[in-house]
Amino acid sequence: MTQLALPLRLADHAIFDTFLAAGNEPLVDYLRSLTNAGAGQGAWIWGAPATGKSHLLQATCERFGDRAAYVPLESLAAAGPELLEGLESRQLVCIDDLDSVAGDEAWERALFILCNEISEAGHHLVVSASHAPREGGIALADLRSRLQRLATFHIWELDDSARVAALQLRARHRGLELPDDTASYLMARSRRDMRSLYELLDKLDLEALRAQRRLTIPFVKDVLQSG
Repeated sequence: MTQLALPLRLADHAIFDTFLAAGNEPLVDYLRSLTNAGAGQGAWIWGAPATGKSHLLQATCERFGDRAAYVPLESLAAAGPELLEGLESRQLVCIDDLDSVAGDEAWERALFILCNEISEAGHHLVVSASHAPREGGIALADLRSRLQRLATFHIWELDDSARVAALQLRARHRGLELPDDTASYLMARSRRDMRSLYELLDKLDLEALRAQRRLTIPFVKDVLQSG
């Protein structure tokens, strides 16, 4: 992937195999298909925080390898729209958290130029935001019109049973076994958004490695009480 102005790395867990599609199968299938020539111009993915938008953008970039650029605007916006220069050469550009620059004239003009260049090159653009294109706060009409041409997907939040399955999927990827009863115990004692649950799983993974313990309820209870 491109380095842009700052060193960026994709999260090692952010691949399609660790994303529980439950209810979002059409979106995942579409993003997977982008690696096929002529499979689509790109996508606008919108939904609530911590629903997996960043995960999917990074997973799509992972499939493209060095032909992709991942641009997390929430952390890079302060560096200025010059970051976008030259990205049209990449076959895939993923713009995360577009909301971070919506309404900013300089950013919107730079994004409009990039959109046109990507389209002319026959490459792909994938964007994430909190709202649908018409409600995304974009002031530049030409940019808004261009982005509305992208395939639009609402990413749905997981219900509690799917959250448990997602935690177990992530745990297996890390070489851990997360029993049903332990997963239910975690769900009852932590915030239920996936970002918080994954952060808790990361902590448990580290503590389990240090203690050479399995993720049993007594062990998890000790970790939670000590934390």
